[in-house]
Amino acid sequence: MNLDDLTAIDVHTHVEQDAHGCFALTDELLDASAQYFRSDQDRTPTVEAIAAHYRERSMAAVVFTVDAPAATGHPPLSSEEIVERAAAFPDVLIPFGSVDPHGGRASVERARRLVDRGARGFKFHPTLQGFAPNDRTYYPLYEAIAEAGVPALFHTGQTGIGAGLPGGAGLKLRYSDPMLLDDVAADFPELTMIFAHPSVPWQDAAISIAGHKANVFIDLSGWAPKYFPPQLVRAASRQLRDKVLFGSDFPVITPDRWLRDFADLDIPDDVRPKILKGNAARVLGLL
Repeated sequence: MNLDDLTAIDVHTHVEQDAHGCFALTDELLDASAQYFRSDQDRTPTVEAIAAHYRERSMAAVVFTVDAPAATGHPPLSSEEIVERAAAFPDVLIPFGSVDPHGGRASVERARRLVDRGARGFKFHPTLQGFAPNDRTYYPLYEAIAEAGVPALFHTGQTGIGAGLPGGAGLKLRYSDPMLLDDVAADFPELTMIFAHPSVPWQDAAISIAGHKANVFIDLSGWAPKYFPPQLVRAASRQLRDKVLFGSDFPVITPDRWLRDFADLDIPDDVRPKILKGNAARVLGLL
């Protein structure tokens, strides 16, 4: 991957369909998510489709799925397959793995094997996976990821998955309170952590944690930038200028739509390249 050839690094994109035509979410959740984000583009891209989309834009993309069978009962896409297929596009794709945290020792060993196969980090979604991330039950998993020297990206704040459905499809937002991750960041200072999304309704907490913990970063995915909380824009421009990363949440938000809105934000010109590429290159170990 030649950083000089890239205009940006998107640290948050979802593989939603595997080589066998299986989807990452149920039809009900996919439809609710599309309605929540008002997205009319392809909602179920494959690894190959993401590679083509980002190569056309001279961008790199972190790709992953969310492995959550214990909480959802839905068969997950294979992270092993994602890592293997992403290897065909090393100029644009950076594969992350995902393991169900409820898997105990098996998940820990699987995480280690995924790193050996080429996973460059891990994605967790506490609300979708149904776990409190500061429960010490899951600490052996964080320890293995920290030992591998790769980052862990955690969904924070509200989610479009289950939005508008009765009971939110049973998904509990409280698991994605960033204050739960503050415990993890304190107990694993060697673990690089990325808090995904504006963490509404806990945005101030996320800003505070990222400012306090050297190992915590924030990605800006999942929201069109014109809707960002104003305190997040101020922090990204000032005290967190080296800790904020471009992320779109593709396919529900495209990089084109995100970048159009980002251009209108009150962000200093010298900070924009950091957010779009420089900070991610450092966090992902690409420098």
